[in-house]
Amino acid sequence: MKVLLCSDSATLAVNLLASQLSDHEIITCPSDTIIKYLDSVDVVIPWMANIDASIIASGHFGLVQEFGVGIETIDIEAATRAGVWVAHVPGRVSGNADSVAEHAIMLMLMLSRHMTTTQQSSKSEDWSAKAGIALLGKTACIVGLGDIGTALAVRLKAFGMRLVAVRQHPERGALPETGIEKVYGSNALSEALSIADYIILCAEYTKNTHHLINQNTLAAIKPGAFLINVARGGLLDTDALEAALENGDLAGAGLDFVDSPTDSLRQQNVIITPHIGATTEVSYDGMAAVVIDNIRRYARGEQPRYTVNTPHKLRR
Repeated sequence: MKVLLCSDSATLAVNLLASQLSDHEIITCPSDTIIKYLDSVDVVIPWMANIDASIIASGHFGLVQEFGVGIETIDIEAATRAGVWVAHVPGRVSGNADSVAEHAIMLMLMLSRHMTTTQQSSKSEDWSAKAGIALLGKTACIVGLGDIGTALAVRLKAFGMRLVAVRQHPERGALPETGIEKVYGSNALSEALSIADYIILCAEYTKNTHHLINQNTLAAIKPGAFLINVARGGLLDTDALEAALENGDLAGAGLDFVDSPTDSLRQQNVIITPHIGATTEVSYDGMAAVVIDNIRRYARGEQPRYTVNTPHKLRR
């Protein structure tokens, strides 16, 4: 079978797949020229590239397999109509959620301990120390209680933090091992934010959660709180965030990806990383294992695991 990975820079993923799929052909392409590479392709790995109806109609592939959790760039309805499976890799089975949770804690600690300014001071041999902020006894509000939010809660409990959460279906509650005291519904987001010292965004990005954190919700956050986003950048209105930071309403922000960050934003107490929360050897090995298994399943005519649609008539 011929597998197209829609990125020309995903060297690690390509090597992991090729090492186990020697009987298949793995090719890559730039994310903006996918249609040119679809000839004889059986499986498409988007790598977060846009797989829209025109791309689905232009090929004969029968499986769109994301190398990770997010599938918001895939037109699932068009794929289903065309008889194409769409599958992803849930964070709980790959180590992805655990890696992102660790990254969130790193951002929390770096902001709390003034790591950016401390590093700058140490380079100039200025050893005066500004008191840091401990996580112990503070309240964390986790927005989104899926795999990542749950993995994060378990870890923050060990820091001695008080935990609350916000999720779309609060009646589902939280697992006992998370130590979460209360789960709020989306309609009570501002109330939950108002009691938190740390707010961590782990929610799924959809049209309904676009700019979930905006001028109004930021106004509900108590002064001196920290905001962490390890989910998609679209959850956060960066203009409103910048204003809140400039006004001193927020103590700082840790952002694992921002679209076109301004110089003004960078001058605030902000740590920005290039969406690398899930980029660990554990996560990549786990995701590759599922992708490899699904490609083999598809080649045998079996339904892939972790599909998100049910085509009525399969394209082969």
